[in-house]
Amino acid sequence: MPGGRGHVLATKRLVLCPVTTDDHAALLALWTMAQVRRFLFDGAFVSAAEITAAIEDSARGFAAAGYALWLIRDRDGTELAGAIGLRPLENLGLEVYYSPAPGRWGNGFATKAARAVVEYGLGPLGLAEVDEGNAASVAVIRRLGMTSFEAVPGLLGPMTCYRITR
Repeated sequence: MPGGRGHVLATKRLVLCPVTTDDHAALLALWTMAQVRRFLFDGAFVSAAEITAAIEDSARGFAAAGYALWLIRDRDGTELAGAIGLRPLENLGLEVYYSPAPGRWGNGFATKAARAVVEYGLGPLGLAEVDEGNAASVAVIRRLGMTSFEAVPGLLGPMTCYRITR
């Protein structure tokens, strides 16, 4: 389907739809919030052109590999709850990255969305990488049943690598 709409994921509370050009304004609004950029972009400003590039990269990712960037919405499809994606992580495998809308923090939305993406794309060798100082993301990763296996240097400090252990 155009724009990767064939890769829609759903939970009891959420719908994850591949991002399209129609989502540019919503993604720009989300990714320009300082508290969202803190860990996702190491605090760097995200431009409209970078959002366009991310959307184009996502379309290519869904076409080539069946995964990339999803917008997270409430089950009724109205309110944006955040964004989540899968991307290659150098020679380690795939990384789950997410940016819940600040008004949704602490409500389990990141865990629900991440569980859907992990079940969809990562399987038993799934990997994630988290800034050690990002306690909320560490909690999400642990609730997914992932355990740490390595610390690596990151731009703003150490990153911990996690994998699914079943």
